[in-house]
Amino acid sequence: MKNMKKWWFLMSGALVGWVHGEVSLKAEGKTVSVLHDGEVVAVYRGDQRVPCIYPLVGPTGTNVTRHYPLGEGTTGEEKDHPHHVSFWMAHGDVNGHDFWHGKENRIVHKGVTHSSSQSVDGVDEANLTVELEWQAGEKVVLTEERKYRFHFEKETWLVDVSCALSAVEEAVFGDTKEGTFAIRVTPTLRMKGEVGEGKILDSEGRTDGDCWGKRSKWVAFHGPDSAGESLVVALMDHRDNLRHPTWWHARDYGLLAANPFGQHDFEGLKDQPEIGDFTLAEGKSFTQRYRLVLSAGKADGAALEGLWKNW
Repeated sequence: MKNMKKWWFLMSGALVGWVHGEVSLKAEGKTVSVLHDGEVVAVYRGDQRVPCIYPLVGPTGTNVTRHYPLGEGTTGEEKDHPHHVSFWMAHGDVNGHDFWHGKENRIVHKGVTHSSSQSVDGVDEANLTVELEWQAGEKVVLTEERKYRFHFEKETWLVDVSCALSAVEEAVFGDTKEGTFAIRVTPTLRMKGEVGEGKILDSEGRTDGDCWGKRSKWVAFHGPDSAGESLVVALMDHRDNLRHPTWWHARDYGLLAANPFGQHDFEGLKDQPEIGDFTLAEGKSFTQRYRLVLSAGKADGAALEGLWKNW
């Protein structure tokens, strides 16, 4: 394949661009679709209470996240936890405001500031940057610049996400397990339920229920996708992140969340409920980076470790 590049830009408030080759982006209102080989494989959804990615297709050709509450469900899909919106970020306590469950609090899409796609030597990539506001009622608590990088190579697809959070006022991220950077996997990757055949593995060699509340560099769900093909869905915590290696809210019903703020819950420190609090001074910023790995085939701890080390 010849080297090909496509650039998108903002003009008069509308996203326009030149599309050529294997990967492209298409914007409509508060959504941006990522197309690979002419098929939609991911959609950024800025039209939700908290922005998310849905649908999200992996290299086996099936959706890797639960459809509910954003789409039509599949066999064995349960309608629990309606705040679990595919692949997203939120937190249950920012200055006492609940962005994880709370319907009155929103992470508001303010606009797309950059979008580009390119195919170079057979490797396809798309990039998207959005501006967000964490709004508690009418008050803005945080602003955020979020960058997505979709990388398509052979049987392993990567989604790298960078979340740069800035405090409009002093912001305290409270110690709670309800957060923070999360994915709700497709029902077949669950450890329980009507169609659940999944397993869990972390970077320290722990498996299944032993992964919950532990600190590790990455955690992977693995098992069959909805068509019976072997699939791995892993989240990775960047080495420069706050309190790396992070704690993981890895549940047998399909939730996987990296949470650097939930120390007292995860470590059972009931007499120290605020030990995991993190205070961001007014006007200050910090950045959290995460990698989502979508891989066809069986779980390979060494291969996952390599993807983390090379990131």
